[in-house]
Amino acid sequence: MSPTPPARRLRLGLPRRVFSQVLLMQVAIAAGVAVLATGLFLAPLSHQLDDQAMRRALSIAQTTAQEPQLVKELETTPPSPDGPVQREAERIRKATKARYVVVMDWRGVRWSHTDVRQIGRTVSTDPSEALAGKEVMAIDEGTLGRTARGKVPLRDGEGHIVGAVSVGIAYDSVRARLIHAIPGLFAYAGGALAVGALAAWLISRRVQRQTRDLAFSDIAGLLAEREAMLHGIREGVVALDRVGHIRLLNDEAQRLLGIGDEAVGRSPDEALGEGRTADVLAGRVTGTDLLTVRGQRVLVANRMPTDDGGAVATLRDRTELEQLGRELDSTRGLIDALRAQDHEHANRMHTLLGLLELEMYDDAVEFVGEVVGDHRATSEQVTEKIRDPLLAALLVGKATVAAERGVALWVSDRTRLPDRLIDPRGLVTIVGNLVDNALDAVAGTPHARVEVELSAEGRTAVLRVRDTGPGIPVEQRELVFTEGWSTKKPPAHRQRGLGLSLVRRLAERQGGSATVGEAYGGGAEFTVVLPEALTEPETVPALTATAATQTATEEESR
Repeated sequence: MSPTPPARRLRLGLPRRVFSQVLLMQVAIAAGVAVLATGLFLAPLSHQLDDQAMRRALSIAQTTAQEPQLVKELETTPPSPDGPVQREAERIRKATKARYVVVMDWRGVRWSHTDVRQIGRTVSTDPSEALAGKEVMAIDEGTLGRTARGKVPLRDGEGHIVGAVSVGIAYDSVRARLIHAIPGLFAYAGGALAVGALAAWLISRRVQRQTRDLAFSDIAGLLAEREAMLHGIREGVVALDRVGHIRLLNDEAQRLLGIGDEAVGRSPDEALGEGRTADVLAGRVTGTDLLTVRGQRVLVANRMPTDDGGAVATLRDRTELEQLGRELDSTRGLIDALRAQDHEHANRMHTLLGLLELEMYDDAVEFVGEVVGDHRATSEQVTEKIRDPLLAALLVGKATVAAERGVALWVSDRTRLPDRLIDPRGLVTIVGNLVDNALDAVAGTPHARVEVELSAEGRTAVLRVRDTGPGIPVEQRELVFTEGWSTKKPPAHRQRGLGLSLVRRLAERQGGSATVGEAYGGGAEFTVVLPEALTEPETVPALTATAATQTATEEESR
């Protein structure tokens, strides 16, 4: 026999869904506001009804006290159930629907009363204030129950107080008016509550759609997961609102872009400055895997719009990959150069072997001398004009690669660059990119030629790279420096369109410029000006040399 399943406990508490909780809370708030408003209205209404009843009683008492015949009859007749004072008071009571109209003398003895047995007796409440000349309003308890009372002094023709008039309004009538007003008041409150409940339902439905009918615990969990994910992933995430302002940055985005939390609430142009990175984040440049350069970093950006009109952009750091790609290109270039040298060396060795087998020893010696002399001449030609070893080695290697591709790489006779470079690696990057582009432009064309000119003017270094290629149209001379723009098919390991952008960025970082124009005789001429590329020339060695020259001249004259 299977055990009896345990009874399920009834769990009381708030519902889990946001829609239900919001609806319940708003209805409770609307009901509370309706009850509070009703109570706040009833409290002054009760006081107002009491005040109106007392003022009405006081008004009846004042009118009664103005009857001149009443004073005369009070002074000339004794208190009697059939007396003229009683008859007048009853007439007024019935006409005004008051509970009682009591006329008393200066001793507080009644001359009129609804209960005739009370005539001739002293009043049950203190009449001293009215007999002292004051008008009194009060809610008080007397022989006829709880009433709203008004008391005024009764004066003779000379103004002397001879008694008082007390008029009472039954308090039951005041309470009846209040109770009569309550149903209408509750009707208004119920109508307001119904409207509030309907509005709460509509708002809750909207909240339900926007929160996708999730529970508060689910939303809190999603937020916690989002924070952990955003700050844990190794991709930069930038969220923008519908007006294009940054509303979220994770840690990796701050590192890649070089900005902090102060950028939140600002547009990409304000946070990053004008440039391709800001254009990509703002959506002015569209596409997938967009390349952009931020500082020394090469970034790949993708932008996805969101349902609320904003967007989320992701950033990946491709700096190391681009560096590896460039190193691979350099390695391939070196391999091509070594292959070309190996091929040329093999041909020369075959030629030398043939000369030796033919016993043409003098020709063999002359051939070896020419080969060594040509290679030495090329190296010396570069090193004499360019004193920096890194640049010189780069151009010697590029000359070998150019020869293999059928291109003549020439260092201009006007080239003079001393060994005073502040950032030789930066200039190596600039020269390498420009020479590679020039070789790509002229490869396969007749009489292909690339000329490199490097000169120094004080601390300013000026680089010019000319080629005999097809040149660059005027309308594209600024586009070639745009990140990601290229007319060449990208290789498998990296993307095109970064070399010239890096050239301009490196130049501008040193306060210089990079431009392109038309070379003499056709082709393109790239010009890079670096104002602070060289250190100040050393003056002490120069003075020493001058002094030595003067000393030698003096010795010869002796």
